[in-house]
Amino acid sequence: MTVRSWPRVRDLSRRGFLAGSASIAFALLLGVLSPKGVAETKLPKIGPAPEFTLTTQDGKRLSLHDLRGRVTVVTFIFTTCSDTCPILTAKLVGIQRKLAPTHPKLTFAAITVDPLNDTPAALKKYGEAHSADPAYFVFLTGPYQEIEEVTRRYAIYWKKNPAGGVEHTFLTSIIDAGGTLRVQYLGSRFDPKEFMSDVQSLLAEGTAK
Repeated sequence: MTVRSWPRVRDLSRRGFLAGSASIAFALLLGVLSPKGVAETKLPKIGPAPEFTLTTQDGKRLSLHDLRGRVTVVTFIFTTCSDTCPILTAKLVGIQRKLAPTHPKLTFAAITVDPLNDTPAALKKYGEAHSADPAYFVFLTGPYQEIEEVTRRYAIYWKKNPAGGVEHTFLTSIIDAGGTLRVQYLGSRFDPKEFMSDVQSLLAEGTAK
């Protein structure tokens, strides 16, 4: 397992922090995670990325399999979040703007953890408010059961809090063109240059094929 930005696990919710810490300790034992987050020359293959089929901000059904041939970044947000989600979204939009002009085979998929409130229309409004280019960004929702399933597959902890918000794990996954999970970033304070380097390495792999 390759997990980036290890010092940022404190950005997670309490239960997410405990789960993340266990994964990181295991990765350290395997010798594949550096406490300093030193990048490998080639990203290892963690395993097949968990599949999903959800509804986009345009009301269309989209599966991860539909994105084969493209490097895909999968993250989790909700539209009424007032702190970390906007920061994470802005960071990913900034990365997309820098990479998209020369790397068209790239998709960012943001999955809601508040399916009861985040309708396709709400997600579309959120994407527009953050200037996310719909050619590269999809915002996904679905019935509660579908979101529950995809979050389980990606090991995302989420729970409604008394104030009406959602506590959830901030975990962003980068998936290669063949549908293999290659690296995951914990939290939102990761180095965008490191993130872009990982994405670019996978885009280059796809080009080489």
